[in-house]
Amino acid sequence: MASRLKEHYEKTVKASLVKEFSYANAFALPKLTKIVINMGVGEASQDKKKIEPALAELAAIAGQKPIITRANRSIAGFKLRAGMIVGCKVTLRGARMYEFLDRLINIALPRVRDFRGVSGKSFDGRGNFALGLKEQIVFPEIDYDKISEVRGMDVIICTTARTDAEARALLKGFDMPFMN
Repeated sequence: MASRLKEHYEKTVKASLVKEFSYANAFALPKLTKIVINMGVGEASQDKKKIEPALAELAAIAGQKPIITRANRSIAGFKLRAGMIVGCKVTLRGARMYEFLDRLINIALPRVRDFRGVSGKSFDGRGNFALGLKEQIVFPEIDYDKISEVRGMDVIICTTARTDAEARALLKGFDMPFMN
């Protein structure tokens, strides 16, 4: 079963991208490759039990089991040694990626407090877009009464676009609410 957003990409977004950027080849069209959701849990370095609720919440949001991320190097100022747990992340591809993007754009972002749109300056120069959410409770899968702590998360949308303009047009085709 193809997701609604994937069908929208095939029918509508591709045609508008060809019209806007005049691609000669169908393989040159930008498309989504993956979405990475990262949740930092700094207090897990001192108490290993703090990571468990974050893992459960991220699994509920993404529909896939997250992996635990560990520190690469020691930082004395943060009382952090290499190998300590610092958070969790999940990488979505294929149908799950499109389904998550659909929920992010149509359900989660409108539920963010004082939401005026996402910043158009969050592109990295190579066609990838990063977005930070301050609370995980904007997703309907999270039950507000059962969470132990409000945590933020980073959502990175990776595309095959070569420039920020191409990636912005691609995300605009998916109705990403840019503010500028």
